Amino acid sequence: MSEVSIAKRKEKCENCTKQCNKKQGDEGAPSQQEREEVNGLVSESPQVLLSACLSCDGCVSEEESLKISQQNLEEVERVLENNKKCDVSKHKVLVASLCPQSLPFFAVKFGLDISDAALKLCGFLKSLGVQYVFDTTLAAGFSILESQKEFIQRYRRRHHDSHALPMFTSSCPGWIRYSERVLGSLVTPHICTARSPQQIMGCLVKDFFSKQQKLSPDQIYHVVVAPCFDKKLEAVREEFCNSLLETKDVDCVLTSGEIYHLMEQKKVTVKDLDSVPLDPVIGEAVDAVLVRHEGRGSEGFLEHVFKHAAKELFGLEVHDITYKTLRNRDFQEVTLERDGETLLQFAAVYGFRNIQTLVHRMRKGRVPYQLVEVLSCPGGCLSGRGQAESEAGGRVDKALVQQMEDSYSSLPVHLPELSPALQTLYQDWLQGQDSSQACTLLHTHYRNQGQANGQPPHMQW
Repeated sequence: MSEVSIAKRKEKCENCTKQCNKKQGDEGAPSQQEREEVNGLVSESPQVLLSACLSCDGCVSEEESLKISQQNLEEVERVLENNKKCDVSKHKVLVASLCPQSLPFFAVKFGLDISDAALKLCGFLKSLGVQYVFDTTLAAGFSILESQKEFIQRYRRRHHDSHALPMFTSSCPGWIRYSERVLGSLVTPHICTARSPQQIMGCLVKDFFSKQQKLSPDQIYHVVVAPCFDKKLEAVREEFCNSLLETKDVDCVLTSGEIYHLMEQKKVTVKDLDSVPLDPVIGEAVDAVLVRHEGRGSEGFLEHVFKHAAKELFGLEVHDITYKTLRNRDFQEVTLERDGETLLQFAAVYGFRNIQTLVHRMRKGRVPYQLVEVLSCPGGCLSGRGQAESEAGGRVDKALVQQMEDSYSSLPVHLPELSPALQTLYQDWLQGQDSSQACTLLHTHYRNQGQANGQPPHMQW
């Protein structure tokens, strides 16, 4: 383990909410023995604390660690250098996809509104040699629509399928990792199968866009700019890789902070950058104005599904949603009532401490919600550690997050149901909303990885 890695893990341990056997000593080794007796058997796998998901990378295998380590600026620069040196037939077409939650970071750092900041960021990426720069809002629209459809299906079979409800959202890779590795069958059947916006964007680029450009997927190098380090882990999941072509839907995830650090390294200022419009995923750009989805800054899955379900299931139009704060601002619920009867009850649960409370209640059968929007970062995606950490590191810069929230909320809201581009892609790319193609490319599956490996992580509350 490198000195940098040891220091990073020690720093995380200092911020840990509990003591655990992963505590890093001065030599970078666990300060307690990792071997322990569980139910009379000696287990090689370390005990997993809920807080460990915030304090170490102990659940990452060596193979995964290697793949994640390749997702960095040096790898992107290597591809760019190869393009300059090698035969044209071996060139990689570089495509960058920008998460909407990353753009407010650059807006604050550049001192511009989001639209102008996006133009400058596009200009910077293209100056490096990136050929196409997309916004992932379209992909998020697919994820929202598929989540809406799946919720309706689950709700209608709730009486004969014990795993139908509650439905948990699936866009947060930290939450998905924790569910698969620790919670297992308690939670995984309840997770919505719709792919995250990042991975649907990966399909759009490597399947639809590559065919448009008459390229094979391995001729494209796809970079996603995201607010969260966990997105790197999501990109290397085996179901998002093509073993035959040895290619991934997303080749590299770079955080907002990593891109900004590169700008500082190259001593590039905002004034130096040209304003370049983002590229349209399909055809000509009908509307170049950036938009956002409803909700608080993390694509608004809860609000979209809530309004859709109210209309589809009960014929009720919901225009404004009122959140009721329970434990804290990261544990809130929304209720639909009619004539004193509760029809729907959804919750937004952010941060692992609140997730712990949710899981406790689920174990006891005390979860009244039909849908829970779960995110591992307190505050949601805008607070992702890839962009919201203070310069000193280890702590979230609350002032920066507030500025990003203000910037994000300034974008106009656009409903995915009303997007002509989405409807066109459903027909031309996926051969219809209920086709096998749509099911294959827009959905995935989850597995109980701890149990599958024969050595399930042992959990302590």
